[in-house]
Amino acid sequence: MHIVMPIFQDANGLAIKFFIQKDIAQEIQAELCEVVASLGGRVEAKVPRQGYVLVQPGTAEEERLRLCWMAQDRPQRHFVPYTYVEACKIAGMQLKQIFVENGLPVKMHIHPSIANINARTTLSQRIMHSGGDPTSSPQSAKIILADPNTEVFQHLVKTYQGIPDKHVESYLWVKKCVEKGSLVYTPLIYKNPGGRRPGEERTPFTEDDEQRLCEWIAAKIPYKQTGGRTGNRLYQQLCEMIADPEYAWVSRHTWQSWRERYKKNAVRLDTMIAQIVDQKKPVPGEQGQYGYVRQDEENNKRPRKKRTKPAEQNLHKQEMIIGGINGNGAEVPVIVFDASPVESGPSTSRVFVRNSPAEEELEDGEDSEEWAVRIGNEPPPKWGKRPASEESETRNSRKRMKSDDSDSIQGTLLDPGVHLIDRTLQEIATEYRFTLEEVKEFYDQCGEMERTKNRFQKMRQILSSIGES
Repeated sequence: MHIVMPIFQDANGLAIKFFIQKDIAQEIQAELCEVVASLGGRVEAKVPRQGYVLVQPGTAEEERLRLCWMAQDRPQRHFVPYTYVEACKIAGMQLKQIFVENGLPVKMHIHPSIANINARTTLSQRIMHSGGDPTSSPQSAKIILADPNTEVFQHLVKTYQGIPDKHVESYLWVKKCVEKGSLVYTPLIYKNPGGRRPGEERTPFTEDDEQRLCEWIAAKIPYKQTGGRTGNRLYQQLCEMIADPEYAWVSRHTWQSWRERYKKNAVRLDTMIAQIVDQKKPVPGEQGQYGYVRQDEENNKRPRKKRTKPAEQNLHKQEMIIGGINGNGAEVPVIVFDASPVESGPSTSRVFVRNSPAEEELEDGEDSEEWAVRIGNEPPPKWGKRPASEESETRNSRKRMKSDDSDSIQGTLLDPGVHLIDRTLQEIATEYRFTLEEVKEFYDQCGEMERTKNRFQKMRQILSSIGES
């Protein structure tokens, strides 16, 4: 069973002592003695060293008692209206003397803006029951109580806000202090009358803020050349760390403010970051959100293909497959002459030997250079160049051939010049053991008989040397 301690007993169970002003009506004194006793207290015939002196406010005797017995060396002796006893009974507790400083009542002034008489009376009693003095003038009062719903209230705040140890409070403030059991003044919040300057943060950045910001960037992006230090994500990730106790400092600013702080001070902060990185020396590939310093990426763009004229297209894309049998009867490897343009690399060799052990020599040796073919508009290979005398003869031969259609040899049987060309081509095919179609095809493309003969002569030499190896 919970036992309620009488409200007029101290923590040790001893009765709290009271003294009653002698000129108060006897009926009131008798009633006070009865109530005090019922609540565990005791009325004394003399003023106690510590306890309560019950007075009638505004009387000469009250003033005399205060002058005689109120002293700073007796801070536990309190002067209260005799209505204090009934107020404690109604409240169900002993009301604390919170409006007392240095053993003396705190001086208060009830401003006329609190116009209601009953409200003023109740406010005055509540102040006195808790040890304060509500009868002071505005000039001498430490606390001015006013109605916050009036225009004069803000005027009073502005008037007295610069005076030390002077406070303007709402009349509701008194009740809050009594309920809390302590005297707490409403703090003044100073606002910048001119507003923030352009670019100034609402919460100023400290040196500690900058140091931590630099440590974060150094851990995530140790090297500036990798990029990313001005990106939004870096600072959004920082603010996502707020839940971590070690990152409680992040909440001082928004991610936008952290980002702007770096952007506006990048040169200075980069130096700090570099010093941090130099001390920690991150291992390549193990530190930093975006890795170590990225190498320049290779240019993998394909070279644009050069558009060829329709007349040249047949020659560039033609493959001449030349086959034969060597003297031992063994099959000769197939050689492919691919004259089509390549997509990468400046190599001029287009000779490939299939299933041949000498393939590397043909690719990379002197023979590959010797038998290279012309690609696109590149200069002709060495073997394709002719002496000046041969060049003039060839030019005259081409002029004669321009008037004829290269695809209509069989249609001009009556022309003795055509018969001579056919016979010569047949002789080349027979001598070097190639088909007439292969020889004619090459001749039709180049239009030069001597070049055709030299071509197949050297091809036969290559094939013979391959068969012997």
